[in-house]
Parts: sequence; structure tokens; C-alpha cells
Amino acid sequence: MPRFIIEDDFWSLFPHAKIGTIICQGIDNSIRDVGIYDQLLQEAEKEAHKFLNLEDFSKNPVIFVWREAFQKFKTKKGAKCSIEALLKRVKNGSHIGTINPLVDIYNSISLRYGFPCGGEDIDTFAGDLRLTMANGNEPFIPLGNDENASPYPGEIVYKDDDGAICRCWNWREAKRTMLTENTKNAFLCIELIDEARSAEFHMALKELSDLVSHHLGGNVKIEVLDRNNRELTNIG
Repeated sequence: MPRFIIEDDFWSLFPHAKIGTIICQGIDNSIRDVGIYDQLLQEAEKEAHKFLNLEDFSKNPVIFVWREAFQKFKTKKGAKCSIEALLKRVKNGSHIGTINPLVDIYNSISLRYGFPCGGEDIDTFAGDLRLTMANGNEPFIPLGNDENASPYPGEIVYKDDDGAICRCWNWREAKRTMLTENTKNAFLCIELIDEARSAEFHMALKELSDLVSHHLGGNVKIEVLDRNNRELTNIG
């Protein structure tokens, strides 16, 4: 069974980070009623405006903390945290369209709470999942592309034995492990670097877990990893 391991090189840069995980098993991610998920997203978009109080977009706290974090490791030019990308679309008046239930659910939580959220299909993993620094040789085919775009050496990535799964920590996901309507077992995560927002972080995890369980069934389990608890022994 695959494990999820957060390596020492990550903790050397972000000793106070927390990675909240939700392991979903036996879910039904097929689309039954698009309207439900579109409504979730629309409501979340309205709530997301509370994170955009400052006229200077990059100075809003939920964006600024990630801008600072991305300066601590090698990143591709223009790479931004996933929550910044979502909030930019909200600020510009662009509706976040539906993709599939799991993605719609975690996007709604990301907008509602102002945290980066992501997800992968566990059944596509090759060996253990790791959050670590890239060596620069990992294959990576991004969503929406067919050409390899390996990470830089020293870039923070999620990866398995077959290559990178998400580049620049939470910027761009791989096509190989993406969530689809056929996904039955999923790895979801919410990432925290602002210790002052720990209470909201745990609320977001609970709401994400409840929404998945309510809409998609299956079994869901929450685990939070930090520098004192760096590994999940079984995510399969």
C-alpha cells in the first residue's frame, strides 16, 4: 500500500506548515447533477470576496503568505499558488466552472476558506507519494499539455516513483494522476502555512470531508501532517 511522506528538505523550508489530508475510498465521482456543484461554486465565489479587501491584490493576506512562501524555493516564472489563481478569477468576475464533483467540491472549499486545495487519483500512483524537493529529472506532463515539463532542481513538488505529480508545491497538476469521473479512491489535501489560521484550516478539512461523504459516499478519513507527524502509512 502506498504511503504519503513529507521529506526533511520540505520541513527545512517550512517547519511550521501543516498538510491536511483526506483519504477517500470507494466514492462515486460520476456527475449526476451539475447544478448542485455549480451552486456550491457560486456560493463560494460570493464568500471569497472577504479575502479581497485590499485594493492591491497581492497584499491580501491569504495571497501574500503564499507569495512569500514561493520565494523560498525555485519556481517557474509566473507560477502562483492555486488559491491565488482562483481568487484572481473571482476578482476579475470570472465564474469557476464545474469539472467533476470532487474538483468542484474542493474548489468551493478553497474559495470559501482561502486555502489551496488539491486532489489526485490514488489508483494512478506509482509507489509512495512524497512532498519534497525535486531533483530536476522527474517526468511531468501537465494538465492541458502533452509535452514533458520537468520541475527545476530544488523545486517543491509532490511526486511518486514515476515522476512529479504537482509542480511548485500547488501550482500545476499532472495529467497522469488527475481526478476524473471514474475516480474511486482519492487523495485530497489542504495546505496551511499561516499558523494564525489553524482554526479555519481544521474547519475547512471537516467541511471538505463532510461534503465528499454526503455527495459521493464511500469512506473518508482526515489526517493532519506536521513536522512531528510526517508520514501516512497507508493511503491505498
